[in-house]
Amino acid sequence: MIDELRDAEPRPVWWDGIRTGPQTEALRGTVRADLAIVGAGYTGLWAAIEALTEDPSRRVVILEQDWVGSGASGRNGGFVAESLTHGLAHGEAMWPDELDQLQRLGRQNVEQIAAFLDEHGIDADLRLIGKTTLARTAHEYEALRKAVANYARHGEEVRFLDRDEVRADIHSQAFLGGLRSLRGGLVDPMALTLGLRRVAEGLGAKIFEQSAATGITRDGGTLTVRSAHGTVDAAQVLLASNAYRPLLRRLRAWILPVYDYVLATAPLTAEQLDSIGWSQNQGLTDAGNQFHYFRRTRDDRILWGGYDAIYHYGNAVSPDLELRDRSHRLLARHFRETFPQLAEVPFTHRWGGVIDTTTRFTPIFGTAMRGQLAYAVGFTGLGVASTRFGAGVALDLLAGRETERTQLKAITGTAVPFPPEPLRWPAVELTRVALAREDETGRRGSLLRTLDRFGVGFNS
Repeated sequence: MIDELRDAEPRPVWWDGIRTGPQTEALRGTVRADLAIVGAGYTGLWAAIEALTEDPSRRVVILEQDWVGSGASGRNGGFVAESLTHGLAHGEAMWPDELDQLQRLGRQNVEQIAAFLDEHGIDADLRLIGKTTLARTAHEYEALRKAVANYARHGEEVRFLDRDEVRADIHSQAFLGGLRSLRGGLVDPMALTLGLRRVAEGLGAKIFEQSAATGITRDGGTLTVRSAHGTVDAAQVLLASNAYRPLLRRLRAWILPVYDYVLATAPLTAEQLDSIGWSQNQGLTDAGNQFHYFRRTRDDRILWGGYDAIYHYGNAVSPDLELRDRSHRLLARHFRETFPQLAEVPFTHRWGGVIDTTTRFTPIFGTAMRGQLAYAVGFTGLGVASTRFGAGVALDLLAGRETERTQLKAITGTAVPFPPEPLRWPAVELTRVALAREDETGRRGSLLRTLDRFGVGFNS
């Protein structure tokens, strides 16, 4: 199977036709800032935009270890989700008293993103057309059918699709049913990143690429962020490093970097598009714990990713881990099984990226260094939209503002820490086995039930 991937470019399809690599000089010497941001992905860029919109005179500096768009923000699937709780079921289990409020804030967040892109002329191919969650097994079918009532209780409109209805939409024998939602949608993630960068720099943010932050110290009222060839002296620091090694020690117990792998096909012809239906062009995901996510791009390729999430021993994060033949072969096989009518369509791109997750499957927020440093990390695959919300939370914390969002237990609470190595890797592997077993049998085993009781997010 690897032969059919031999000619696939080892880079995200989103990078085609754009200039990649660093566009700025690295940090050298000492610069001063009111706010230093570590990480120029979605979280960092949104934080810079929000901070400068609030106070245009603010000096904002962003340090990026590689180049803007090289990380998760430029290589994800581009699913725009309203959820701030990693799914309705998980939100109900964790924060039932706050769930309707969190749902409202999540909807407002996506509406505000759409308005922002329109206001600033950012062509990120944003399409708020929702998604369909697909059942491949009888127990997934029943779970989706029963979920409709739960969505209705919280004012969410979804439509259950039986076998005939889902196959009339998506021409594949793999699916037994589905749950169609019109909330959220799709975006070109790299176009979004570049658009946010343009606005941030236009407002006055100074970005230094190839300037990895190596440490932070506090002296009096000044925080100093160190890089290889320079420093930033700042009144405040916002950590937006997500899956990458955090500079704050406490975050190392809470953040787990997990690699996700993706394929993209060649553009489909009109005949090939007709053979698969999918005329609404919505995002698609499987209902299982191990799930595929797939979508069409603006040039009618199919992006096919997910399922085989991999944790590497010792929280390893490296460019060498962005390609994994075993995972890419598995994805290719699953694609051919799902859409046998596309057997002749080649894969043109394959890549991987690292996701930051927490045990509760939602981000964690907080402050350190006497309130001069804030962090927003752990978006667990939903960061395309929720990073904007998270950046706002972090800025609220730095300002000492009591707002609606900073008073939520979903924000002020923390996550159960992951165990340290050498226990971390086997614990993750045991959990993966338990999740796969539930996908096969529909029964939640004792390990997962125990984790549920501790608020660990494997019930989403």
